[in-house]
Amino acid sequence: MDRRTKAREIAMQALYQLDVQGDNYLQQVEMFLKESSTDDMVFDLAAEWTKKTWENLAVCDELIKHAAIKWDLARLSSVDRSILRLATYQLLFCKDMPGKVVINEAIEIAKKYSGHQSPRFVNGVLDAILRRSREDKLQ
Repeated sequence: MDRRTKAREIAMQALYQLDVQGDNYLQQVEMFLKESSTDDMVFDLAAEWTKKTWENLAVCDELIKHAAIKWDLARLSSVDRSILRLATYQLLFCKDMPGKVVINEAIEIAKKYSGHQSPRFVNGVLDAILRRSREDKLQ
């Protein structure tokens, strides 16, 4: 498995735990990340993406709410929410990552960790977020 893919999966899992357990889990996230990979690059990426996504949660959630028409964020599964949050953070703030790569990686994670309808849902929401971010840049 590609190192960045592994880092994304671990970051999604850490975000899932934060979503379920709340800010109190922040102190334990680093231990979880270290236990999840012995590769320093994977650890560093997963730690950065988890921390930065959680710091920008309000921005990410607002975009997800706007893009997930007719879906309340609270009604989404914690796994789907975590996948969408991580990918939204990467679309907005990781300029070195092509948007289509971020979306494809999120779809693959959804296939592996979520329900059979999730990949299509994740694709639609993230595609809408990517289009909106590109439109905002043009204005």
